[in-house]
Amino acid sequence: MGGVAVIAGIGQVLRLPPLPRIRISLTAGTICLLLTLMSWSMVPLYLRHLASHVDFWTNNAWRYGASAIFWLPAVAWAFHRGHLRARIWRDALVPSAANIAGQVCFTAAFHEMNPGLVTFGLRTQLIWVALGALLLVPSERPIIMSRRYLIGAAVLVGGLVPVLIGGDKSLGAFNVTGTTLSIACAVGYAMYGLGVRRWMSSYHPIIAFAVICQMTAAGLVVLMILFGRDHGAYVPDLDGWILRDLAVSAFFGIAVGHVFYYMSIARVGIVITSGVLQLQPFLVSAASFFIYGELFTWWQWVAGAIAVAGAYLMLTCKGSGAKQVGMASSEGGD
Repeated sequence: MGGVAVIAGIGQVLRLPPLPRIRISLTAGTICLLLTLMSWSMVPLYLRHLASHVDFWTNNAWRYGASAIFWLPAVAWAFHRGHLRARIWRDALVPSAANIAGQVCFTAAFHEMNPGLVTFGLRTQLIWVALGALLLVPSERPIIMSRRYLIGAAVLVGGLVPVLIGGDKSLGAFNVTGTTLSIACAVGYAMYGLGVRRWMSSYHPIIAFAVICQMTAAGLVVLMILFGRDHGAYVPDLDGWILRDLAVSAFFGIAVGHVFYYMSIARVGIVITSGVLQLQPFLVSAASFFIYGELFTWWQWVAGAIAVAGAYLMLTCKGSGAKQVGMASSEGGD
């Protein structure tokens, strides 16, 4: 309870209001959106680099563990102010489990493929969100069954299949394991997004993510102890630059990346935010070409652009469930 007392003391000195609504200008919102895109485009490049030095069980546990410490004051502050209802931990079980599964597959994929292909595989998340919402969220079925959404889904799949099957020429073309992991990750993140919408929507988004971060970190630490090399204990002995890259990827991908994301949604809106984030695979692939020699054919680039056009059609559908579907389709990838 000492940590809670410290947070409470800081809150009293600074006279912090209890969980205020986010109020930022349009310019600040645009900056936050660009910072989100930059943050979530950096992480795949770091993870591919770290794959040669840190096993993915250990990578996940240390990065999410550090992020959980970063978010712990938010949990302590909410507890002190009476905003941390006891049932939030129960409500966070399903989203956290889905997040753990998605995170494991996400990091493991970079041990098999270069970053560009992994991020293109993650675009299938829109399809899995649609299928999940169709089964779990009746209020969103009119959006998903609309003509525009179905055409967008068909265009998205039609664009992604050639990209993924074409593979990365620098690694010998199609990679079954890596592609499977990237798609499995998309399924996990889709279920995570839907779980957040269904079970955590009544909580302040910052507190909801802070709690999920704690539970995800706990699960990933257990997995590291069970399956990680030397149970993850070798990390402190790694070279300084490896520790730096672990810290940077955790900070931008998990700790502050989601803050930028929520702030951009608050001012710019979910449609524009989700639409701009569809540029991630292109930025990652371009950077990966120079860093890792990842090589796509011209027709893979064209197919990728077609896939993003399909995603845009899906994300710009309008109706009562459009915002929820869009948000569930955008989270993840850290």
